[in-house]
Amino acid sequence: MKWEELLRQVGDEPVFRTGFLAGGGANLSALRSHLSRWVKAGRLIQLAKGVYTLAEPYRKRPPHPFVLANAMKTASYVSLQSALAHFGMIPEHVPTVTSVTTLRPARIQTPVGRFLFRHVKKDWFQGYRQMDLGAGQKAFVATPEKALLDLVYLTPGADRVDFLAELRLQNLENLDRSMLVQLARTSRSAKLRRATLAIEKLLEKKGDAVS
Repeated sequence: MKWEELLRQVGDEPVFRTGFLAGGGANLSALRSHLSRWVKAGRLIQLAKGVYTLAEPYRKRPPHPFVLANAMKTASYVSLQSALAHFGMIPEHVPTVTSVTTLRPARIQTPVGRFLFRHVKKDWFQGYRQMDLGAGQKAFVATPEKALLDLVYLTPGADRVDFLAELRLQNLENLDRSMLVQLARTSRSAKLRRATLAIEKLLEKKGDAVS
């Protein structure tokens, strides 16, 4: 495969896999050799085994970090502070994209960003949806309610009112309280039920302040 042929095939893709190119009887060994050489030359960025994105200036559009995170581990969705910041629920910029996965946890540094994958059990792998991120890119992202509960679930002591207050949560009126309660019940976790009560207290305080 020549470089120009690769660009014709993946030039519009924010991220691609070796398998995307391996159809039509392609020589897989030769293909991997080409990809490895282009990574070393700085034309491609390898995100994970068999997962690549074009380096600048070859890409036609910048890949969204959430799309890259989804591609690096297929059984994953973006959550915790990354999703909360995306929804405008915390004021801080979050430089590391954090995802939830049923696979092994991992911390990955790449030329296009830092990625953290937190492990959860399969029965807690829920509460996410595919979101349109613009420019034709989509990714699986936790709902605001699930992102908040994922943060509590994976952080020691996060069911305390003072911890939740330190997050400086905003736009709480956009939380679906019934969904929050339902998720906590589904988890069968006393910690998440305590956190839900604490969050409801914050919602009530915010409501009193507005009125």
